[in-house]
Amino acid sequence: NLLFWVLFCLAMLLHVPLLFNIPVIYEKTTSCAFLLSSTGFLASRVPRDLDAIVIGSGVGGLGIAVLLAKVGKKVLVLEQHDRAGGCCHTFSEKGFEFDVGIHYIGDLVENKPQRSNPFDHVVLGPPENRRVYPIYSCKNRYAQELKKCFPGEEKAIDDFIRLTKVRGVWLMPVLKIILSPIAKFLVYSGLISRLSYFFCYGSRSLAEVVNSLTQNEDLRAVFCYIFGTYGNIPKEASFSMHSLLLCHYMPGAWYPKGGASEIAFHMIPIIEKAGGAVLVRAPVNQSVLTLQWCVFAGVSVMKGHEEVHVHAPIVISDAGVFNTYQQLLPKEVQQLSFVKHGEGGLSVFLGLDGTKEELGLEAKNYWVFPENNLDAMEGYRKEEREEAVKSVPLIFIALPSAKDPTWEQRKPGRVWIPGHSFAPYSWFEEWKDDKVKNRGADYKELKETLLNSLLEMFSWLMLSRFLSLSLQIKYMDAGTPVTNQHYIAAPKGEIYGADQGTARFSAEFCVSIRPQTPIKNLYLTGQDLFSCGYAGALAGAMVCGSVILKRNLYVDVLALCMKLKYGSKKAQ
Repeated sequence: NLLFWVLFCLAMLLHVPLLFNIPVIYEKTTSCAFLLSSTGFLASRVPRDLDAIVIGSGVGGLGIAVLLAKVGKKVLVLEQHDRAGGCCHTFSEKGFEFDVGIHYIGDLVENKPQRSNPFDHVVLGPPENRRVYPIYSCKNRYAQELKKCFPGEEKAIDDFIRLTKVRGVWLMPVLKIILSPIAKFLVYSGLISRLSYFFCYGSRSLAEVVNSLTQNEDLRAVFCYIFGTYGNIPKEASFSMHSLLLCHYMPGAWYPKGGASEIAFHMIPIIEKAGGAVLVRAPVNQSVLTLQWCVFAGVSVMKGHEEVHVHAPIVISDAGVFNTYQQLLPKEVQQLSFVKHGEGGLSVFLGLDGTKEELGLEAKNYWVFPENNLDAMEGYRKEEREEAVKSVPLIFIALPSAKDPTWEQRKPGRVWIPGHSFAPYSWFEEWKDDKVKNRGADYKELKETLLNSLLEMFSWLMLSRFLSLSLQIKYMDAGTPVTNQHYIAAPKGEIYGADQGTARFSAEFCVSIRPQTPIKNLYLTGQDLFSCGYAGALAGAMVCGSVILKRNLYVDVLALCMKLKYGSKKAQ
């Protein structure tokens, strides 16, 4: 215990904390989509005397740019797509507005916005034997409701909740912030595993732990269902990663008012206020390196047939670990043999006429599985493509139109329903170089088969109501791994970056992927640096910012939270 606290204090004192000012929230004066897509790259729009360049405008990229802007740094963010935000951006088709990545965010208790409870529903089995299990926020309520559904399994439920308490996760960012020799000593001496419960369970699979608790297949599936938010089946998933996610949602789940693009919409003005800029349609062609790969001096951006060099003393990549190492770095340092690509993502977008009240839509999410063996996805991935796409083993259905209180004002008389699943990139790779909206008849036929399969699972959920809902469908399309490759530059169509399996959450892996790269002044940020998703990408930005600014931003944020908490009490 003494050693634990000594190391904790050492990690905290390695950087001098500085309390941030509260970010300014800008009043929305124009559409998010217009702001996020209006500023295309031109050499004349690049600010002079830049302090840093950020490649990629996902939450990890915008997050680190905001952190640097808040201490007066002039930052340029470059985005290859035609709008900023990464998976926080939205797009419009046929009068409908669609989110692409943010479906719900956890752990926002301090702000106390409206939330729904239960926030998730796990749907198991075919229509003739369908079981629906509601998932409630709050640890006590979560346990109580599960015990009602599974009488006789009280001990298994209590043991599961006890095991999923994320203890020692703070050592994960510490290993990435402290000096590399100290971090390696803690890992390879075995001390870190003694200090951190998180790393002890990081290399154990979700299935291994859950299967030891109960023989009830439905309960096992309910314990594991949320694996769909990172893409690894239970036998491959890290129990620690799963626990981290479960604890993230245990206080409740929220959806951004105004849609996911509001997040980027309110971040960009902070960057611009400090003299920086966020420019879209700015594909980084290659790195500009000098002094025999010792100093990272900037990037090269393709503008038509012209190559524009942009220089800054620091370059930060939010392009993901694969794009960074394989596209920006020389071959001598492209050592990624220990990192695997995540699962390719599938999406379906439905646009319907009617209001949420008329269609009976509620602010909930549904996880639909044809069977309670969630490892069945392994067989699906190994099947022949033409057969596999006829029976997708998972779909996540969110209802953002019912969650967002501003939706009816913005899109009256219309709603949209997204669905998400996974598929191997190899099934679609043959079309990767085709034009995005003209990939040929075979690709369209494959997408149509996928849509029919996913819509059948919608009908399982809605039962008799789906027929009436289907009559209101005015727009329908699907996104595949090559769609993700085009729009968010995901090398293998993976929406959650590098693989989130057991190897990813070992202490050895943690200490090997740090903000610093082999190139001086080139840094990593985002979800590949920490963990997947919105919260993981922001955590990556915090770790990256702590290293660049040489102070512990986690201490800063803690101090800010305390100031806000006690300041609001004094005001009352």
